[in-house]
Amino acid sequence: MDCQAEFTMDYDPLKEIKAFDDTKAGVKGLVDAGNVEIPRIFIRPPNECAELKMSKSTQQIPVVDLSGIQVQDRRKQVVDEIREASVKWGFFQLINHGVPPSVLEGMVDGTRKLHEQDAELKKEYYSRDVMGKRVRYESNPLIYQTNTAQWRDTLNITRLTSGNIESEELPTICRKLSIYLKTYLEYINHVKLGETLFDLLSEALGLKPDHLKAMECSKGQAVACHYYPACPQPELTLGTGKNTDPAFLTILLQDQSGGLQVMHNNQWVDVEPIEQGLVVNIGDFLQVLSNDKFVSVNHRVLAKKIGPRMLVACFFTSAFVLSKMLGPIKEFISEENPPLYKEFLVRDYMTMLLTKPLDKFSLDFF
Repeated sequence: MDCQAEFTMDYDPLKEIKAFDDTKAGVKGLVDAGNVEIPRIFIRPPNECAELKMSKSTQQIPVVDLSGIQVQDRRKQVVDEIREASVKWGFFQLINHGVPPSVLEGMVDGTRKLHEQDAELKKEYYSRDVMGKRVRYESNPLIYQTNTAQWRDTLNITRLTSGNIESEELPTICRKLSIYLKTYLEYINHVKLGETLFDLLSEALGLKPDHLKAMECSKGQAVACHYYPACPQPELTLGTGKNTDPAFLTILLQDQSGGLQVMHNNQWVDVEPIEQGLVVNIGDFLQVLSNDKFVSVNHRVLAKKIGPRMLVACFFTSAFVLSKMLGPIKEFISEENPPLYKEFLVRDYMTMLLTKPLDKFSLDFF
């Protein structure tokens, strides 16, 4: 089977989608069932398969060392590095960020254990209610809109406003994994690192350090614990299709398997894992606020024959952003620099993404 098969063979994609969805076992269920060929709904369109064969850039995304930022000269150097990375790449890696190695390792191990529980137990919290369920296990929640699936399963925990979540709010299966739960809560507490990053990003934009924090950019979080099983035909599909993040900022923890790629100068660049490192990327909303001073860029995750692989993404979305209007910060607007975006209600933009998913940030719906 090749990339053209989806378009030349006579089959009913909705029937195949429903059959997959009804199992509530996700992609891991396909692997556990012994499938040696991926279902047709996972085969990417020909143009995306062609991109999988594109030559990769040998460049590396910037690495920022956060040590010593309390010292003025060192802080200025870090701010300069973050500015350059946010302007040119939209991505950078962090080292010496203050999250203990034991917590990082615990999150990766806990994500694996949770996804490798018995399928019947996971069905307890399987849902495609993207906007309604705070805690859900899901696989390809937008598959009915796109007709093309991604080779991953996810535990999503959304609308975190205090940096913590009560254990009673998590599914029974999570409460049983007491070590994982403890590590999870500890990790969420540590990614208050986001507040430090928003201070540095504010300074990088020439604003007061608390400017973005005062706009509540760091207030609300959503966490996605992704599990990418080994794929028998990785040349035909993707773990995550190319996309940008509808958030202000994302902090990503990846295991050492790799697979994350960023688009830079029209080439895909591997984001090589750094031991105990974290990946940071600019989200769509920060691109808007900065009036394109900072960029939100396409990224994707490859499917691989090896696996499973774990990635944990923490999205800074602002707890109440759906009811807010967003637009370029007034300090960036002048006669010489007109606004590149009209103000918009984020709820409208998110609704658009859930009904007509895009692979690149756009405000063309206005």
